[in-house]
Amino acid sequence: MVPQIEDIKEAGGHRDSSTHLKLKRSAWRRWLALAIASMTVAALLISGFRTRIKARANLQVETEQVAVTKVSVVTPKRTAPVQEIILPGNVQPFISSPIYARTNGYLKNWYADIGARVKQGQLLALIDAPEVDQQLQQSLSTLNTAKANLALAEITKNRYQGLIKTNAVAQQDVDNAVGTYNANQATVEADEANVRELQALQSFEKIYAPFEGVVTARNTDIGDLIDSGSSGGVKTDMFHMAQPGTLRVYVNVPEEYSQGVKVGMTANLDLAEFPGRSFQGKLVRTADDINVTTRTLLIEIDVDNPSGTLFTGSYAEVHLKIPSQGSTYLLPVDTLIFRSEGLQVGIVKDGKVALATVTPGHDFGNDIEIVAGLKADDQVIVNPPDSIISGQPVQIVQTTLPGDGK
Repeated sequence: MVPQIEDIKEAGGHRDSSTHLKLKRSAWRRWLALAIASMTVAALLISGFRTRIKARANLQVETEQVAVTKVSVVTPKRTAPVQEIILPGNVQPFISSPIYARTNGYLKNWYADIGARVKQGQLLALIDAPEVDQQLQQSLSTLNTAKANLALAEITKNRYQGLIKTNAVAQQDVDNAVGTYNANQATVEADEANVRELQALQSFEKIYAPFEGVVTARNTDIGDLIDSGSSGGVKTDMFHMAQPGTLRVYVNVPEEYSQGVKVGMTANLDLAEFPGRSFQGKLVRTADDINVTTRTLLIEIDVDNPSGTLFTGSYAEVHLKIPSQGSTYLLPVDTLIFRSEGLQVGIVKDGKVALATVTPGHDFGNDIEIVAGLKADDQVIVNPPDSIISGQPVQIVQTTLPGDGK
């Protein structure tokens, strides 16, 4: 190595400086290459770290997004001020009466059959009761005898009362005459009462219509034995009458609607035999008492039926418009949460869940009435998961109204 350097030195001084410059340039290039390589490696390392940090941050964001429960919410719908309910009703005549016999005998004739429209006091049937007729004749004869004895006793009394003034008879005789007259007078009064009773029984041989209406049943025929029921046997009505000019419709209103039912309100009746046609009636009275067995209130609706279009005994659907009680809302039934704390719903507030206890009202199938625990602007979660708790973060993905899509 030394000899080479010496040779170089011997070659000339200009050659030394050139070689030294070349060596410098070579060292600089090596250093530059090393610096560039180092910078490249550092850049690669920094880029890798940034990619990992960004990926980790993105993963964390995605994890947090996945952890937030996505929910659909519904806005409570305010119920209408008047709610229509449909209830079954039984159509009955304003007056309905079975007609029984009040005397024993045989049916001599009848004058009205089923469907006959009769006036009040019209003769319906005639009963042949010869025993009653004979008893009446005997009673009249007894009465006449008693009247004759009374007349004789009166003459004797008057005569003795005249003779006592001249002391022609004893006072005892006068008292006996007066007593005999009084006794005969009582006998006459008793016989007259007996005659009136038998006359009443005889009048019962004629069966009259108690009111204007329609004969709906005839349960007897000519020659049938008529029993007044005094013997203790089973009584059978001879006729059955109804007055269909005004009909009574009896309806059992559930207890939850009872406070909205008021006398004077109107009702519409729908009958299967009159499709597309309604009949209007008026609520005239209520029982003012809840039946403890059915938990219903019995009401009566009167319907005018002058032409007899409606038949008694029909089944009707009664439409009643009941005023709503206070401010209530409607919610789908799939928003309800059933827990030991009571009936609850999940409300979204500021992106978090708030469980609210609510009070249910009427159940309409898909929807249910909420009478307490809600506000008009609440966002209620639909189909809430069983694990939902207060304070849980959620994300709203859809907002609907009650009844949408159902």
